[in-house]
Amino acid sequence: MNLLIVESPSKAKTIGKYLGKDYTVVASVGHVRDLPKSNKNAIDIEGGFVAKYQTIPGKETVISSIKSLAKKSDTILLATDPDREGEAIAWHLVEACGLKDPKRVLFHEITETGIKEALTHPRLIDQNLRRAQEARRVLDRLVGYDLSGLIWKKVRYGLSAGRVQSPALHIIALREREISAFIPETFWRLSGAFLTEKKEILELLCSEEPREQSRTEEILNLARTKEWEVIEVKETEVVRNPLPPFTTSTLQQTASSRLGFSPSNTMRLAQKLYEAGHITYMRTDSVTLSEEAIGNISVAVKTAFGENSLQVRQFKTKSKNAQEAHEAIRPTSFGKLPKLPDDQLKLYRLIRTRTMASQMIPAELLRTKVSANTTDRAVPDFSVTGSRLVTPGWLAADPDARKDDVELPKLSPGEHLTLQEVRDEQKETEPPKRYSEAGLVKELEKRGLGRPSTYASIIKTLLDRQYVEKEGRSLKATETGDVVDGFLSEHFPDVVSDTLTAAMENELDEIADGKREYAKTLADFYGPFSKEVKEKDKSTGKATHLGEADEIHKCPTCGASMVIKLGRSGKFLSCSKYPECSGALTMEGKEIEGPKPTGEKCPDCESDLVEREGRYGKFISCSNYPKCKYIKKDESGQNSTGVKCPKCDKGEMVEKRGKFGVFYSCSNYPDCKHAIKAKPTGALCPTCGALMMQGTKTIPDRCSDKTCPNHNPHKIGDTGKK
Repeated sequence: MNLLIVESPSKAKTIGKYLGKDYTVVASVGHVRDLPKSNKNAIDIEGGFVAKYQTIPGKETVISSIKSLAKKSDTILLATDPDREGEAIAWHLVEACGLKDPKRVLFHEITETGIKEALTHPRLIDQNLRRAQEARRVLDRLVGYDLSGLIWKKVRYGLSAGRVQSPALHIIALREREISAFIPETFWRLSGAFLTEKKEILELLCSEEPREQSRTEEILNLARTKEWEVIEVKETEVVRNPLPPFTTSTLQQTASSRLGFSPSNTMRLAQKLYEAGHITYMRTDSVTLSEEAIGNISVAVKTAFGENSLQVRQFKTKSKNAQEAHEAIRPTSFGKLPKLPDDQLKLYRLIRTRTMASQMIPAELLRTKVSANTTDRAVPDFSVTGSRLVTPGWLAADPDARKDDVELPKLSPGEHLTLQEVRDEQKETEPPKRYSEAGLVKELEKRGLGRPSTYASIIKTLLDRQYVEKEGRSLKATETGDVVDGFLSEHFPDVVSDTLTAAMENELDEIADGKREYAKTLADFYGPFSKEVKEKDKSTGKATHLGEADEIHKCPTCGASMVIKLGRSGKFLSCSKYPECSGALTMEGKEIEGPKPTGEKCPDCESDLVEREGRYGKFISCSNYPKCKYIKKDESGQNSTGVKCPKCDKGEMVEKRGKFGVFYSCSNYPDCKHAIKAKPTGALCPTCGALMMQGTKTIPDRCSDKTCPNHNPHKIGDTGKK
């Protein structure tokens, strides 16, 4: 028997269809080991930056199952994703499951041909790729841990910073400061509607945009009193070549601008398309296509658009670190469109269109510029530019790539024009535009920050941390993000700079290529960095005071002056006599109600207990937070389920609300952190002994342990056993 291990259950299901009974295909469901959460000691710095991994909670059953299957197998194949992360997962599986003589295979496409071809080229795990992934993971943990700890002390508890996250935030925050500092200037945009000799309407725009109203009136008065004529008709033949097939970055950018998909959503949909066998691997910075693919595309182009539409070409990848063994993102087949959910189909069509267009002849356009003026040239030229499609070429496959063109009437120099109307519109110069998600991805790629697989997670982190918020499709730095970036820019300019981060990305690539040592690379970076963090810890004071408030705003409690501080919801005005006085106002001057004393003492530290307003209502906690994290439990038992916690046997399972809604956890938190998604029934699972959760009308009670066979929802009457 042959055992083949992949990451995703859906990927395992697709591959299993092609390999038949000789193979058992199982999924690890992602990583099985990782660094312990929020623990710097998980890395032995003195010992050479050795990572101390542990089994991810809940993956014990997966590891046990793979161990059991491995003992019965003649051959073990590791077919995790063909990138550094996949290489690392393969290595962790070997270490955690004790696999002997495993072979590594790479599936760049989940098709029968692609899979069987890959199985003929097994290799060993590439330790250089694995070390590059580990170096990134270790580096991000160390930098994030040290920077976040300092920001907790100096700015506000609960904030964080990261190696690539911080430069990305800096790009957005810097643009926001440019917008704030921008001083608009007034100007007038002038346009005119004209009638040609053939009674066709022609709209023209003035080449001058006056900054003064007197000049505007002068042009308008002259325009209305003079005779007009066409002074120039300039025609230029333009050839537009097709764009290369998609890389990860260009797919994210185009899906954002055309479909409105966020980068994270694009990658989620692309992952599903890849695992179902519809597209090649979606994490790539290469634009090359295999000879077999070009042959299939050629047939599809000739069938759809005719023999003369085909022009075979191979694009050259610009990225110096591109993995040329990968292809660009393309469909695995060019037959009928597959039946897919709506969003997946939209993305699939986009990939298919771009791939086919890349192998088609150029589009030929005739670009025409018409200029007009008064017969005595008394005013600035009025003009318009339009274009006419002569040969559609690749635009026949991808018409959305053609920008809106103005169709112009046929005109000749000297032709008389009759002015119908001349208009003026007062405008203001606009500040630089905020980055959209697509724009930020493009900027990160241009500056060499991050890699194709990291762009979506960088943006998601900034949004999750509430350092950045979306206004329409634009990314805007929040007040919290601005303060964090300000602190880092002042004290750690290298951390937010492009140069250092991009250089580190290149060094990680060199580790992957076997040209650089793992431990030395980390030591060369982390030694000076950790020293700088320690120095800043000693030399910088708390950055909670962000400036003086204006004299209009006084403390509502004692009448003292106010200062600007940073809170969990952004900036606010605090009494300058804090902590003696806790008066506070919003930045708009509205009073903020602070914690109300209850008259009780904290049983843990003897400080006062106060009533606070939280996301899910009022609660009572210690006034000495965050040093003391005592929270008074609901003595009424209103949210209690009456079910004892099976993990600590001390607390009860109580209803709570979190970011994703209702869940149930131990009342003995934080000493016991046991939690489940649905309400416990009180019964234990007969298979694994975990708590059973209440079902619904269509889903029966099920086990709370994700790794247990009885966890997955199933129809009534099905035992859930396999």
